[in-house]
Amino acid sequence: MASNKKYWKSVEELKDSSIVETLSKNEFVEAIPTDQFLGDKETLEKSSTSRRDFLKYVGFTTAAASLAACEGPVRKSIPYVVKPNDIIAGVADWYATSMADGYDFANVLVKTREGRPIQIMPNKEANGTTSARVQAAVLSLYDEKLRLKNPTKAGESISWNDADKEIGAKLNSLNAAGKPVVLLTGTLASLSTSKIVEEFIAAYPNTKHVVYDAVSESGAADAMMAMYGKRVLPKYHLNKAKTIVSFGADFLGDFHGGFEKAYIEGRQPKTGKMSYHVQFESNMSLTGANADKRVVVKPSDQVFALLNLYAAITGSSVSSKATPVDADVKKMANELKKAGSKGVVLTGINDVNAQLITLAINKALNSEIVDTTNTLNIRQGNDAEVAQLISDMKAGRVGGLISYNVNPAYSLSNVADFTEGLNKVDLKVALSTENSETVDAMEYALPTSHFLESWGDTQFDSETYGLMQPTIQPLFDTRQVQDILLKWSGNSTNYYDYLKTFATSTVLGGSSWNTALHNGFFKRELVSNVEEVVFESTVSLGTAANKLSSEAKKASGFELNLYTKTGLGDGKQANNPWLQEFPDPITRTSWDNYLTMSIADAKELGFSNPIQDNGAINGNYAKVSVNGKEVTVPVMVQPGQAKGSVGLSLGFGRTFGLKEEMQVGVNAYPLYKGSNNIQYNVKVEKVSGTHKFACTQVQKTIAGRHDILKVASLKEYKNVDPKDHHHGWNKPAYVSYDHQEVEANTIDIWDEHNRELGHHFNLSIDLTSCTGCGACVVACHAENNVPVVGKNEVRIGRDMHWLRIDRYYSSEVETREDAREQGLGIAETYEGLETEAENPEVTFQPMMCQHCNHAPCETVCPVAATTHGRQGQNQMTYNRCVGTRYCANNCPYRVRRFNWFEYANNNEFDFNMNNEYGKMVLNPDVVVRGRGVMEKCSMCIQMTQATILKAKKEGRPVNTDEFETACSSACTTGALVFGDVNNKEDQVAALAEDKRAYNVLDYLQTKPNVIYQVKIRNTNEA
Repeated sequence: MASNKKYWKSVEELKDSSIVETLSKNEFVEAIPTDQFLGDKETLEKSSTSRRDFLKYVGFTTAAASLAACEGPVRKSIPYVVKPNDIIAGVADWYATSMADGYDFANVLVKTREGRPIQIMPNKEANGTTSARVQAAVLSLYDEKLRLKNPTKAGESISWNDADKEIGAKLNSLNAAGKPVVLLTGTLASLSTSKIVEEFIAAYPNTKHVVYDAVSESGAADAMMAMYGKRVLPKYHLNKAKTIVSFGADFLGDFHGGFEKAYIEGRQPKTGKMSYHVQFESNMSLTGANADKRVVVKPSDQVFALLNLYAAITGSSVSSKATPVDADVKKMANELKKAGSKGVVLTGINDVNAQLITLAINKALNSEIVDTTNTLNIRQGNDAEVAQLISDMKAGRVGGLISYNVNPAYSLSNVADFTEGLNKVDLKVALSTENSETVDAMEYALPTSHFLESWGDTQFDSETYGLMQPTIQPLFDTRQVQDILLKWSGNSTNYYDYLKTFATSTVLGGSSWNTALHNGFFKRELVSNVEEVVFESTVSLGTAANKLSSEAKKASGFELNLYTKTGLGDGKQANNPWLQEFPDPITRTSWDNYLTMSIADAKELGFSNPIQDNGAINGNYAKVSVNGKEVTVPVMVQPGQAKGSVGLSLGFGRTFGLKEEMQVGVNAYPLYKGSNNIQYNVKVEKVSGTHKFACTQVQKTIAGRHDILKVASLKEYKNVDPKDHHHGWNKPAYVSYDHQEVEANTIDIWDEHNRELGHHFNLSIDLTSCTGCGACVVACHAENNVPVVGKNEVRIGRDMHWLRIDRYYSSEVETREDAREQGLGIAETYEGLETEAENPEVTFQPMMCQHCNHAPCETVCPVAATTHGRQGQNQMTYNRCVGTRYCANNCPYRVRRFNWFEYANNNEFDFNMNNEYGKMVLNPDVVVRGRGVMEKCSMCIQMTQATILKAKKEGRPVNTDEFETACSSACTTGALVFGDVNNKEDQVAALAEDKRAYNVLDYLQTKPNVIYQVKIRNTNEA
């Protein structure tokens, strides 16, 4: 129960650190160096204090405001001469399209204003989902620094016609000489593009198509080929699962593209049934953080545990060895047998043998969760063919290399071999949307269109055929890769006509092209796959088990688990400031990657993360050596990391072509030998130096207060009265009144207003359904023009996110009263806390302005800049705010942000608001705030007003559940539900009255309009 646990964000909080206590009382923590400019004349003259620091001290007085107004910039607006027919000024248009960049794949809706894409949302009709990266992809469209703008040859501009002629001539020459040409691409997941590639190969028979994914899942695809005769990935219907066992598969993150929507559909407490999920892993992953039970085990023991589970379920004898978690493995074998076809096992180990063993376990269970018919067509990279390509290049057996949107010169572990081989290739062509290390190494660099400028089709799974359409005219002199290949193949048809003919004749089956294009997708009828029955697998599972076991038995020293962060993925969008500033859901750190290490190993090796008095976190450096490669990387001590293992994320450390501010982190790809995410025999040693992290984990904290989080087991949810005074799991706050203990909501110092007329907005947040993915954070950023402030500002607590996702750890330690009843002393209680910190439970809680009906901020504002709206929103009048920050000091939720600087048009903050292309992503419905004002979540008032005006224009009432905010629209799992509680048909009205509903810090009687639903865990007792 919630009252029986202590929640904490960092290890320092468990130690009753005086620093943490100070920080919890002081949100704006950087002291202004007044002593530097208020001394004597000599000190004043020698002071290095900037004008900015001086203005911090003097405040925004009338004089300062007058000075600032003396030289206002002149902006000239130019109206439409001839207005386009499909554009109505001030009204947003939405287009259904698809994103497929080789790593992220999604069916999406794109919001445009006056011809500019400004936001991406999931196309929920197509069962589409978005991640933080997909949400942020709209900003990558406007990356004037990294995007290629025109064709070049050897660094000099060249026309498209000349490039076509020269490359065509060389292709013909190589074909005539019989010299192989390789087309190297990422996963295309496009039927029409695959056909065009086939036609290109038919035109040049010496050409071979090789698929390369920087972060590989080749092991899983190879295993499917060996067992089912199809080189695809299986789909997992986790919504049907009763028992889920995962060995390092981060399926709420990037494993097979993620399955968070289906996972949460199978975990709805109101149904009385929830899947039971156990995660065996070494790194604390997003999936492990959401598991009902998380078993900490280092990578080599994951292998043996998987083999022991296989033996327990199938009765086979395999080469393995005992592990410290065999008792848990035995329990899970029994659970899976009881679940039968409703059980499923997954593994994230990129090894064909590990994947074969996992498929065999699911086959033995006759699991209906694993779908080998409606399969996934993403992550189709082939490690063996990529290795062969590099070998052939080094041997001089490759005449030409044409790459498309891949960057092996950065992401291969053996970049030197690739570069050596590339020097022996005659024809080197890069087709790419952005500049990169690989593009720079090629002779020809031909710019391709961004997916938001392109036509196309997608086939992510066997059922859904997606269509892609441009949402803006090309910003630069670019072509689509399909048009390029068609032209080089001798086909004069443009790609749009080719695509329309292909889709109409091959896929749509008589259905309307315009309808499919409007919807963005077409559902195909699945036919029974006879091939699966006929195919006879020749896989020897005994051999696979022996190979897997023998490799793991060689492990010694530390073991490294390489992974991808939810924010940056494989690094394709490393120049995207929204993603760089996005805090990692687990560590709450942005602008960095790092070596995660267990508390025990950190103590033994002398690593720590001391918190400074301004809220910043520092770290030590470690030299990591494996397979003859070395990297030096900062260390983050991570509760929940398996002892003897370390973790390091890929996708960082890019430098070529990136803005200086984005050149952060360490490139971990050199350690990614054989594209295996598990590396054994790793040496870790401490080296000199102190690293400065931009980590928000102890900033703006409200930890330590009562009833921030409420958590109950499924058994308690079903059997215990939530408001039971002694045992209830959702008890209201009590206060003392007239010497009696009464419910806090019966006592109030405020006069109530009638809120039953008109609309009254509420936002419900289900902690059971929130996975902490952060898509809502980036969606809020895009919709509300939230500025990026950079690493240094984030480091000292000045991030501007209107919505943050607090990550809390909890330990199973009873209350002081219960501890006293058990005879435990204070020392024993806290010793228990420290022990549990090795593998804490994790809960995520989105936190934004709570829009309190009795708002503490409103009463202390001296100029009435923050007031309460009739519809329940706490409103900010920016041009009235004078920046006293009284409201921030009086806010118990720590959700207000102060504009310390001018973030737009300021070279010190050289992000998207500082250049003409980056500004194109700004939402014209939301003002860009100036320096010296407070800002925070507005419940997307521009969106609610637009909905009201639309209904008014159409002469109708607002429809049920028509109101939305950016965060609720972006939420894949439905954890965030927004609506009008005065409309009893709205979903949020029922959620506000649900027995799981509660308000954070309800004893303060702020009466928020944000409602949380108690988190329910399945402890497998119900």
